[in-house]
Amino acid sequence: MSDINHQIRLASRPVGMLTADAWEATEEPAATPGDGQALVEVELLSVDPAMRGWLNDVPSYVPPVGIGEVMRALGVGRVAASEDERFSAGDWVTGVTGVQEYAVVDGAALTPIDVSLAPAETYLSALGISGMTAYFGLLDVGKPETGQTVAVSGAAGSVGSLVGQMAKQRGCRAVGIAGGAEKCAWLVDELGFDAAIDYHGEDVAKALRAAAPDGIDVFFDNVGGDVLDAALTRLARGARIVICGAISQYNAQQAMSGPSNYMSLLVKRARMEGFVVFDYASRYREAATEIAGWLADGSLVAREEVLDGGVAAFPEALLKLFRGENTGKLMLRVRGE
Repeated sequence: MSDINHQIRLASRPVGMLTADAWEATEEPAATPGDGQALVEVELLSVDPAMRGWLNDVPSYVPPVGIGEVMRALGVGRVAASEDERFSAGDWVTGVTGVQEYAVVDGAALTPIDVSLAPAETYLSALGISGMTAYFGLLDVGKPETGQTVAVSGAAGSVGSLVGQMAKQRGCRAVGIAGGAEKCAWLVDELGFDAAIDYHGEDVAKALRAAAPDGIDVFFDNVGGDVLDAALTRLARGARIVICGAISQYNAQQAMSGPSNYMSLLVKRARMEGFVVFDYASRYREAATEIAGWLADGSLVAREEVLDGGVAAFPEALLKLFRGENTGKLMLRVRGE
């Protein structure tokens, strides 16, 4: 195949905030798929906080991206050529494609999608990894009950914004913590959160006392650090803390900051549990069916912010995420409209 494949590879392991020298832009001819594989023309890439963790050479739930390797990323695209009988040219699929224009992927690692039922972007947001993370993290790990209070940090992000809405679906009070008055207004006025706290302009612990007077029953944490510490002071008895991520800590040059108020777990007979959404892969269809119903009846809103510029724009897109400049799901358009 003669098409040129533009890529972004990891050039060096970053320390602290990402800089341009972490990346190398490369190009090579698009590869030919082998037996059981498909060549995917990548259309959209997911830009996620977890990407920063994948760059560190430390034990984790997936191996780190190797120096010189194409940066790992979830993508959506169309099959250009296939040596897997399950896929034909033109089929829309999603999977781990990497930050590149063409990806050879094992057919078993691809999921077919139907863009006549939902836009391609939705399969990277509410019907993709963001929706799966919110659904299983909240419902299976957090186990909210009707009438309880669910608080979520990073509430204006791709996962947090869905968590709060799903909490409302379960008859809970939803409290969001986000950065900036505009994001907080969006959570309350458009998504139906009961309250929103601006961590840029408010004392989070004090604001939580007002927003959750009876305590927090489920805290869904995407941020870590001081925000997590503040939430620990407001737990209800038997509270569940769901550890999804810690974006405030990913670029730290020192060791991660642990919670100083962890003894609240003992006093309130609470538990703190981490989870990895990939452990629920066998149940994604179950979640997608319910989420699709919510999207169809308008009871769930997924906001998507799509950046243009192709793979060359990936380094800046990832920085935009860590600067907190996006609202909802951030993704990068590789090709097309």
